[in-house]
Amino acid sequence: MKNIAIISTFALGLLSGGQALAQKEIKLWGDNVPGAKSSDSYHEKVEIINNGRSPRISRVTDPTLTVYLPNNDNKGRTAIVVCPGGGYGRLAIDHEGYDVAQYLRSQGVAAFVLKYRLPSDQIMDDKTVGPLADVQRAIRLVRQHADEWGIDPNKVGVVGFSAGGHLAATASTMFDRVVYPLAENEPSARPDFSLLIYPVISLDAAITHRGTRENLLGKDASDDKAAAFSNENLVSDNTPPAFLVHAFDDGAVPYENSIRYAKAMTAHSRPVELHLFQNGGHGFGMSLNTPRSWMPQCFLWLDANGFLQR
Repeated sequence: MKNIAIISTFALGLLSGGQALAQKEIKLWGDNVPGAKSSDSYHEKVEIINNGRSPRISRVTDPTLTVYLPNNDNKGRTAIVVCPGGGYGRLAIDHEGYDVAQYLRSQGVAAFVLKYRLPSDQIMDDKTVGPLADVQRAIRLVRQHADEWGIDPNKVGVVGFSAGGHLAATASTMFDRVVYPLAENEPSARPDFSLLIYPVISLDAAITHRGTRENLLGKDASDDKAAAFSNENLVSDNTPPAFLVHAFDDGAVPYENSIRYAKAMTAHSRPVELHLFQNGGHGFGMSLNTPRSWMPQCFLWLDANGFLQR
């Protein structure tokens, strides 16, 4: 196995209380990011909003995984790669990233926050597959380190929020698409399950989040190109089981996104569960405005489908 560079989270500075509980941050690619182009004017940026409590990261050039392992010696843990949202323009790295991982860790689940590259022609040969390459690499790295981290390689899932939900769904429908050179005997990039929270599923102009579509495909993308990255069109008989959450009053990403994915899963006889909340809006993540029952319901679903450690 290739050596993996480790960055101290304290050397990087603590972006939130949730990040302080992480064990380490790992570079996904080392010094050779596939499909990357250099740009002297493109540098990672951290923006602090909401009275200094909520960091947002943009212009990522060096994607990483931040590792949260439970405080026990158990083996065979469930593992979840966490994909924050942000319209493919920035990453809501706290309440859709570190806070989620902290909760998962407290429940005995190993969690890995993915700081993925955001689509950009400045730094990518093909921006449509840059984020997909990062999430595929993240899933493979977790499986490669399964013994070290006490993980069951057959219980590696992905959770995504908003545009991160599009990425998690894409990881679940395009897992066999080769988007970067693979070494011999690479483990599978197919998630064993996906948790899609107010996800952008479709890039159909009628129901998509416009910023997500434009950032990933460009402002002048054709309907055919949008259809090729709309996950309701890509569900197959091998798409992993999915748990979806959306609110009826989501003003950013219409709940029809989740309904379309659930219908596609059902059409292919794939396990799926969809929760539609009366209220919640968009972007609640693990914040105070969260419809509080979604995470307990998620764990009940994981347990019922055999994805939790026993």
